[in-house]
Amino acid sequence: MSDPTTPLPFQPTTMTTAQLAAVSYLARYTGRTHTLYAYQLRQRFAWCQTNGLDPLIGIQRAHVELYIRGLGDHGLMDSSVNTMMHAVRGYFRFAHIDGLIGSDPAVYARLPKVHRDESRTQGLDRLELIRFLQIAQTLTVHHGALAYLLGINALRASEAAAVRIEDYADTLRGYRVLHLVGKGNKPATMPLTVPVLRVLEACRGQRNTGPLILRPVTGNPIDRRDAYRMVARIAKAAGIPRHISPHSLRHAAITNALDAGVPLRDAQILARHADPRTTEHYDRARGNLDRHGVHFLTAYVAGV
Repeated sequence: MSDPTTPLPFQPTTMTTAQLAAVSYLARYTGRTHTLYAYQLRQRFAWCQTNGLDPLIGIQRAHVELYIRGLGDHGLMDSSVNTMMHAVRGYFRFAHIDGLIGSDPAVYARLPKVHRDESRTQGLDRLELIRFLQIAQTLTVHHGALAYLLGINALRASEAAAVRIEDYADTLRGYRVLHLVGKGNKPATMPLTVPVLRVLEACRGQRNTGPLILRPVTGNPIDRRDAYRMVARIAKAAGIPRHISPHSLRHAAITNALDAGVPLRDAQILARHADPRTTEHYDRARGNLDRHGVHFLTAYVAGV
C-alpha cells in the first residue's frame, strides 16, 4: 500500500486530497524547477508523516512555523530555509485558491531574514570581461559566440545552448534581434549589437538552419554542461585565476552595464528580472565609498 503522505504521479482515484493538491501544483512547472519543487514537497510530506500530520488538512500556522524551525535545526542556512519553503508556500496558496482548504496556513508564517546586499557570484570586471571575449574568439568560433551571448547579452547557459540560427534572422526597428524563450518559458526579444552579430555570423558559417553553437570536435549541438566546460576553458586560457561559470558571464554583463551607468530599469530589461530588487543585487557601486551619495550631498551643501 502506498504511503498516504508521499506525492505520487497523477492517480485521481487513489490519491488523497494532499497528494492531489501536490501534483496539481507541480503541474505548473517543468524542468529543474519541477524537480526542485517536487523535492521540497517530498521533504515536507516526510516531516508530516514523522509527526503524524496530514500534509494539507488540519494544518495550522504553528505547524508551518515548526517545520521552518526544524529546517534550521537540521543545519540549513537561513537562505536555504527560505528556498526550501518556496514550494511549500505555493502549495498552500493554490490549495486555498482551489478551495481545498479554508485558509492558507503559510501566508503569515515567519521566514528567516536574509540580508544579501550583493550577488555572491564571482563575476568579471571590465578588463577581465574584455580579455575573456578576446581570448574566446582565438579558440574557436563556437567559443566566441558562446562568450558574447553570455557576456554581452546576459543569456543563461541553457538559453545560449538552445539558440538556433533561425532565432536571429529577423530585423526589428533597424536592429537584428534574437528571439529566445527564457526562464519560466517567458519569450524575449533582444537586439544584437554589431560585435555580437559578427561573432554569431562567424559561428554560423555557411549554415542557414539548426543549432548555432556546436561542439568544436564532434559538430554536435552543445548542451548546458558543454557551456560550462567551454567557459572554463576560456577562463583558463585568459589566465583568470578563479572559478568562472556561465552565470559569472551573465553576472559580468549585468554588473558592467550598471557600472557603465545604465539605468536600473534598463539593466533589469537586459537581465530579464521580474523584480528590480534582483537586479540591484548586482550593483557593485552600492559598496563603493568613492561613489557614495554623501560626497555629492556634501559638495552640494558646500556650494562646490
